[in-house]
Amino acid sequence: MFFLKKLFSFLILPPSLFILLFLIIFVLSKRRIISLLALFGALNLYLLSVEPVKDILYQPLESRYAIPQNLNVDAIVVLGGGSYNTGILKEDSMKRLLTGFILHKKYGLPLILSGGASVGKLPEAEVMKQVLEELGVDKKSIITEVKSKDTIENAMYVKDICRQHGFKKIALITSAYHMPRAVDAFKKAGFEVLPYPTDFKQDKRYNLYSFIPRMGVLNDSYKALREHLGTLAYSILY
Repeated sequence: MFFLKKLFSFLILPPSLFILLFLIIFVLSKRRIISLLALFGALNLYLLSVEPVKDILYQPLESRYAIPQNLNVDAIVVLGGGSYNTGILKEDSMKRLLTGFILHKKYGLPLILSGGASVGKLPEAEVMKQVLEELGVDKKSIITEVKSKDTIENAMYVKDICRQHGFKKIALITSAYHMPRAVDAFKKAGFEVLPYPTDFKQDKRYNLYSFIPRMGVLNDSYKALREHLGTLAYSILY
């Protein structure tokens, strides 16, 4: 009964609802091109919404760097992953910040928080700083970089901070899927980088639910595709 209730809820909510609509169009349409487009849409939406395909998209991004066992660095750099207009960090940002907090507690290293603001928003680094202070981190241990709008600017502005404080080697914390592009950007900026990936998206443990389309999985697939495109654009432009 529990499985049937879960299955029913998945089937009447997006993306399953839209997949079903595409299939209805495929069956009922008398125009071949519309039928084929509807079938193509249904297949793509289904594949991007199930765990195994999502994991395939993330595998080349998340497999580049393992979590290091020790930190022999001068500072910890945490890259922002987005915040809401309400001043609350998004999930990726919270996971990155929590990793930075744990490492700061363990090693006592200074924290550099990097992330600027969209129009009308509090800089993301300042939001992260507020969270850390509420967790009891001494504000003297926190340095904020509030100008950056992307990964290239993260590296550029953090480089200025490290030069001012004499930091030579950093532990770089970001989501595992974002780490390859982040490491490339920071190395090109002249950093000695120890990657510390977090926020892994791959599940790799599948059951029947893994093949039922879900909106959260579709959102993760979107992030992976966006990162692949970002990596491609970065390789061409820089």
